[in-house]
Amino acid sequence: MKKQLLILLILLCPFLLVARQNVSIIPQPVSLEVHSGSFIIDENTSIQFNATQDELKEAADFFAAAVRTISAYDLPYQLKKAKTIELKLEEIESIGKEGYLLDVTPQNIRLRANDKAGIIYGMQSLLQLLPVIRTNAVLEIPCLSVTDYPRFQWRGMHLDVSRHFFGPEVVKEYIDLMASYKLNTFHWHLVDDQGWRIEIKKYPKLTDVGAWRVDQNHLEWSDRPQAKPGEEPTYGGYYTQEQIKEIIDYAAERNITIVPEIEMPGHVASAIASYPELSCTQKTQLPLTGGDYSNMSSNYCAGNEEVYHFLEDVLSEVIDLFPSTYIHIGGDEVNKGPWKECERCQARMKEEKLKDENELQSYFITRMEKFIISKGRKMIGWDEILEGGLAPEATVMSWRGEAGGIEAAKMKHDVVMTPGNPCYFDHYQAGPEGEPVAIGGFNTLKKVYAYEPIPEELTAEEAHFALGAQANVWTEYITTAEHLEYMVLPRMVALAEVVWTPKENKDWDSFNVRLQNQFRAYEQKGLHYCPGNYTVNIKPKSENGKLKVELSTEILNGEVYYTLDGSEPTLQSEKYTTPIEINSSVVLKASTVLYGKVKGYKPAEQNFVMHQAIGRAVEYTNPVSPYYQADGPNTLTDGVRGTEAVGKFWHGFSDKSLIATIDLGETKTIQSIALGCLQKYRDWIFLPESVTFEVSTDGKSFAEIESLKNPVDINAPVALHDFKTEFAAQKVRYIRVTAKNNVCPPGHNGAGKTAWIFADEIVVN
Repeated sequence: MKKQLLILLILLCPFLLVARQNVSIIPQPVSLEVHSGSFIIDENTSIQFNATQDELKEAADFFAAAVRTISAYDLPYQLKKAKTIELKLEEIESIGKEGYLLDVTPQNIRLRANDKAGIIYGMQSLLQLLPVIRTNAVLEIPCLSVTDYPRFQWRGMHLDVSRHFFGPEVVKEYIDLMASYKLNTFHWHLVDDQGWRIEIKKYPKLTDVGAWRVDQNHLEWSDRPQAKPGEEPTYGGYYTQEQIKEIIDYAAERNITIVPEIEMPGHVASAIASYPELSCTQKTQLPLTGGDYSNMSSNYCAGNEEVYHFLEDVLSEVIDLFPSTYIHIGGDEVNKGPWKECERCQARMKEEKLKDENELQSYFITRMEKFIISKGRKMIGWDEILEGGLAPEATVMSWRGEAGGIEAAKMKHDVVMTPGNPCYFDHYQAGPEGEPVAIGGFNTLKKVYAYEPIPEELTAEEAHFALGAQANVWTEYITTAEHLEYMVLPRMVALAEVVWTPKENKDWDSFNVRLQNQFRAYEQKGLHYCPGNYTVNIKPKSENGKLKVELSTEILNGEVYYTLDGSEPTLQSEKYTTPIEINSSVVLKASTVLYGKVKGYKPAEQNFVMHQAIGRAVEYTNPVSPYYQADGPNTLTDGVRGTEAVGKFWHGFSDKSLIATIDLGETKTIQSIALGCLQKYRDWIFLPESVTFEVSTDGKSFAEIESLKNPVDINAPVALHDFKTEFAAQKVRYIRVTAKNNVCPPGHNGAGKTAWIFADEIVVN
């Protein structure tokens, strides 16, 4: 009997698997069981709930409206019908806030939760199982049982409407997408240098002047000339307070809280164009058109008392509009140079006994926090608010990697993790060849899905301060609703599963299978989305003088074909099965193949250079920036040459020089050493001022071989350069390379400040 039962289960297993896969819910619920049968919504279906509970009436309205858009059925309430959709609020300790219990049988859908949020989230799960457009298809929901609740309380998406204004209908569409995947916090970036987007009745010039700029959308963001007197500012827009109230209500119906961001003390050129007296120079200026900040004021004057009165007035109107617990004050990328030259700022520092401009920024932020707290709200800001000392009750949004969030959590402050890698959705997600233009970077769907919002550096107690995670969409290069959709879909979906689903329930393969239904839904709705990153990931691994390469594709059911002679991969090329050993200098090219077709705009390509330091350990006198780790400590000896892409295969150093020492493992005869470096003017990355090469036989006493000055024009937009020294052959075991930081040149946004050094390889022959 047992043997017959086992055979039956084996025969049924494929059918059970198909049934489970057909129940495609994102984010993956905590628990999901599929049963036989289905519930069909038709004219014999009604919605039942406690009529005295207004939140259930609102939830019923939401679900009935959604069903009405895809069918002819107008679901009645409270009528006795053969089949019911029952909504119930009750105390269920096991699922907490926002959780829900869902049970579907052929005659009844029973949805229970502690609050309206849980009811709406259960409805979103049901809606994912129905068609997305009006159809004659049967509205069939498989019988199932779901227990579900979120992992994190902050599940966010950000949208910058300052660089490019998006109207209320686009914002609502964005909110709808968020709600579909149970995201609950919309960070609305309403103020920045290039546009003030919120009506402030006490200061009408903020929108009369600060919301409009000269239209130069046909030019590269960083190349746009500043506006000239007499040019008409026609590009922009703003939200009236009535429009904002409507959007807040719209979001609330979908359990989304809107957190407004009102930038300070930097990124406010739009406010200064409107009211020049708010800056240190108090000089008149026109609204910024793009990324050229030459001779422009973009900070409030921290020594001017009128600035604080102005901001208190602004925040009072903002707080009256937005019911959110948090008010975001920005606080990032403040150019403190003007404060150093400002008599009022210096007097303020002296009066408050502040030792430097970092503490002046902390004074500014702390003062604004006191005002926000006096209004019954909490302040949140980017991780630069840590500089000079963190305001007493501030919450930190960590964007420059995770370091700021880790520091804040260890100080027992709440944090929201939103590191540029992988949470900046203005970065490329595929290609970049063949993709819509982006600001740079490379954050693929798989990188987003693999993200863990709780850093390993935090203890279990400290981890409680991590509220969750958020993705940011900056819009210097995003000018249309279609482009915006493309940049967030489907990465928004991956983030939703990261912040909702229990860590142990996440599964990349399962997610990809479930994602296919979402793709079909996007096509039916006419939404723009990225079908996937067809670019093959090339991962080198060097150890003990040997170099191996792993190839992988993110595409479901994809295969990888490659060549080592620089030719384009075809179906006749070598199929990747195991890591490839590289024994000589080669150009590797690899493509994803899906269902017998080579996919992608062009193959992934990597130049490997074999030399005598391959796989050897590197010691750094000054640490590599945590934001630019490339492939880890052996990046300078992995045989991989960097490209113009900033985020891959480059080690970054700021403030302090690159000083790297290599142990060749044994004494070798060498006659040349080279250091590969990158210059990218726009990103504050410049070739070193000089590079010095030294050698040793014992690792203690080093002799200088040569010191080379930078021969490349410091104003060149992009440059790849090898600093190379050649000498008479000699025996050495240790090599030390020192690259001295340059400074940003005159006319650059960071003029006079220390530049980044980016290095990719120390080539030894």
